[in-house]
Amino acid sequence: MKDALTTRRAILKTAAAGSVIGLTDVGFGADVSNTTKKSNTRLKLGIASYTFRKFQLTETLNFTKKLGLTYVSLKSMHLPLDSSEENIRAAANQVQSLGLDLYGCGVIYMKNAEQVSQTFEYAKAGGMKTIIGVPSHDLLELVDAKVKEYDIMVAIHNHGPSDKVYPDPKSIYDRIKGLDSRIGICMDIGHTQRCGQDPSKEAVKYADRIHDIHIKDVNKATAKGSTVEVGRGVIDIPKFIKTLIQIKYKGVASFEYEKDAEAPMIGLSESVGYVRGIMSML
Repeated sequence: MKDALTTRRAILKTAAAGSVIGLTDVGFGADVSNTTKKSNTRLKLGIASYTFRKFQLTETLNFTKKLGLTYVSLKSMHLPLDSSEENIRAAANQVQSLGLDLYGCGVIYMKNAEQVSQTFEYAKAGGMKTIIGVPSHDLLELVDAKVKEYDIMVAIHNHGPSDKVYPDPKSIYDRIKGLDSRIGICMDIGHTQRCGQDPSKEAVKYADRIHDIHIKDVNKATAKGSTVEVGRGVIDIPKFIKTLIQIKYKGVASFEYEKDAEAPMIGLSESVGYVRGIMSML
């Protein structure tokens, strides 16, 4: 007999019964921002705005609010990197006006010194605490200096087996372990699983340098794996959430739902509800 914690039906039933999130209602625009305090205190849940890449900033923020998520990391299609300081501050104020926290930006690719400088100025103007980025290997010393100058964290994102720069958490850690501790890892658990690695084990290995997390699920633990609703794939999500609590992870765990780009809310709502169901059962 399966442990109740690993039973998808039990998890979703618990989420619904506890009014953590209404899966069907959210898909049609209900506001579920009044989530349980228990869930909010156990893990900070947010959104990587790439999820809503087909939508404008205002729609993206409204969707985030309806999902009851608090933390937002903006991708450049929602706030262009070459925006003026005035426009960046205006966007940050728009986020704040909805009671949301613009904690970060990214994923941002940094391939030369000018892009590194631009990225830090961009994050500073928006009051962002974390840059989720992919700096080229030869720029890591410059990134180290900028982190010390700006006191902004950098979480380097892994992109899976086809990526030659940072495919998995280890490839990041090996490059940054001697640098400022504010330079760490944005562990994308989907891409980590696609590398044939257990995200929970990787989280334990690199706990002291994981500064951000992208939550998703994939249908195969191979390079050909693609995004599915969280809980429907091959990643052991209950184990991963338990691991984050055990290692006392203090950062944000942001949903990056890459499926259904034109209409992501139903699948994303299910994913958020599934994670909150797990949290409420722990």
